[in-house]
Amino acid sequence: MNNRTPKVAVVGSLNIDLVCHATRRPDKGETLIGDAFDIFTGGKGFNQATAAARLGAEVTLVGSVGADPFGEMLLRATENEGIDSRFVTKRTDTGTGVATIVIEPDGDNSIIVIPRANMALTTAEIDAAADAIANADVLLLQLETSIAASEHAAAIAKAHGTTVILNPAPAQPLPDSLLTHVDILTPNQSETELLSKMQVSNDEEARNAAAVLRARMANTETSTVVLTLGKRGALILTATTSESVPARAVEAVDTTGAGDAFCGALATALASGETLHTAIGFANAAGAAAVTVVGATPSMPTREKVELLIS
Repeated sequence: MNNRTPKVAVVGSLNIDLVCHATRRPDKGETLIGDAFDIFTGGKGFNQATAAARLGAEVTLVGSVGADPFGEMLLRATENEGIDSRFVTKRTDTGTGVATIVIEPDGDNSIIVIPRANMALTTAEIDAAADAIANADVLLLQLETSIAASEHAAAIAKAHGTTVILNPAPAQPLPDSLLTHVDILTPNQSETELLSKMQVSNDEEARNAAAVLRARMANTETSTVVLTLGKRGALILTATTSESVPARAVEAVDTTGAGDAFCGALATALASGETLHTAIGFANAAGAAAVTVVGATPSMPTREKVELLIS
């Protein structure tokens, strides 16, 4: 990685994760006795901001929490991580977002997210952070806040030459008005299938689906799709290249947050001036490091941990 301090702005969610460990997911109408329970800070926006900060970026987070104990917990966490949270609004009309997560012994998870304050983020609150977005090297977006807020932030970024990365998670249909502002799209397999309406079961199908998504983006000469495929690594599709970057083999204990670590690392590496190929390799290593730790925010790796895994 280069030595310059990368600047990353994140517009996204802040949640509290309520994590249950169990031998399996319960069936419909069934009650199971679980093995363990934890409470963690989380939300895709907060996780990705935390990943970028731990990897050396100067991070500004734009979002919304409730004026409640969960919101205070998240704001204290941003301070502890060195994240600029001036543009995280505290709301009295709704509560902080929460996610309930069930983790099975192999590390796989099932998640229900209740957005609450996250979906109350307004375009006016995005405008208040316009200078931070304009001055960032990279703007990082996800889909746990409103499409309108993300689209507005992306338009500000594009107007000032800030690279826009959209992690289209959780999966949902996207308007072209948002995609036309996106430089790099980072869907996983299921998100790619939903957005492209195509099956993605092998490398050829992945390339074809990625090409469909790329055609909807702003500038077909510079737009990039980075399709994350878990243990199969990542597929990069640009106007001139299609290549696979292999994943790193680790023993997973919890896959929650792996995609967030990937996106935070990708944004940080690109904001540092790294090439796309190098940035994807760095992001793959960050995602691999994340699955070795339980909990979303706790699993966001430091730069030292990622570089040790790469070496």
